[in-house]
Amino acid sequence: MTRRQIDSLLKSSHFKRNDKDWQLIETHISFVLLGAEFAYKFKKSIRYSFLDFSTLQKRKHFCERELELNNRLSKGVYLKVLPVSKSGEGLITVGKTGTIVDYTLQMKRLQGAKQMHLMLEKKQVTTKHIERLAILIRNFHEQTIVIRKQYCRQDFASRFNDLHSVSAYVKKSLGSRFEKMIKKAISSSDRFLITQKKHFMQRAQSGFIRDCHGDLHSRNIFLYYQPIVFDCLEFNDALRQTDILDELAFFCMDLESEGFYNLSNAFVNFYFYNTKDDFGKPEQLLFTYYKCYRANVRAKVNALRAMQASGDALAKNLNDVKKYLVLMDSYLDEIN
Repeated sequence: MTRRQIDSLLKSSHFKRNDKDWQLIETHISFVLLGAEFAYKFKKSIRYSFLDFSTLQKRKHFCERELELNNRLSKGVYLKVLPVSKSGEGLITVGKTGTIVDYTLQMKRLQGAKQMHLMLEKKQVTTKHIERLAILIRNFHEQTIVIRKQYCRQDFASRFNDLHSVSAYVKKSLGSRFEKMIKKAISSSDRFLITQKKHFMQRAQSGFIRDCHGDLHSRNIFLYYQPIVFDCLEFNDALRQTDILDELAFFCMDLESEGFYNLSNAFVNFYFYNTKDDFGKPEQLLFTYYKCYRANVRAKVNALRAMQASGDALAKNLNDVKKYLVLMDSYLDEIN
């Protein structure tokens, strides 16, 4: 879908009939229309190194894949995949009233006030919320598919060390102190992946690589009485199929980046309650390393955003680069 097609869609009877005011949210890979009762997600016709939505059939496939995968953790929220058609008069609408030009995923609209990152901002998240969420994620991990793949140090080193690609920009924008953090991180990571090779291999051999959620952070969680975790990563199996410690580390890093260390610690304690043998010293080391990796990725993403931004957006992106590099560096100090 394109922005022009979205604008045409909003003029169709389908949307005028079902809601008066629609809110449009745009990300780098999709458009989401939010109404009072329903939400509709449209994939952009794009291709990157990590995803391919470039054809109609691929967008249909990934809409269907997103529906299937998200029903594991948010059953009843993701409703159905619908065609988007163009009539003889050129009007774009949802339904089979002309030539199919795209597909959309229909979802129930959730209460925005219950989105976890907003509740965190208002200091509304309690340990009871965290306990219910930890139990939900633990049960999900126990039931999801075990992925049988071998530990590959080179693959992980390549992903971690890609942070070097923004090193020159970071030095120019933030100074040599932050460039040195990147050099230190890459060197420390390379050593860690070698010295801890046995533990990485044992995790894989013991069945801890699972078909996970893949994008577990506070913006993808709604804290109803029974939490709802949505927006599973559907477009790249390799990014979603990971060690459960990596998935937990992503969520805890997200909390700690905003200063919620108490909630992060509570989440880990509730998740591993009565299963302490699964979180001994080797696991804690890997867990901290995965947090370091996730902070690394956030720093890189914000640097890439900063390269395309200006004004207030540029300043925010650069502040986030600083925040995540400093956080990454603190994790390195814990494991070295």
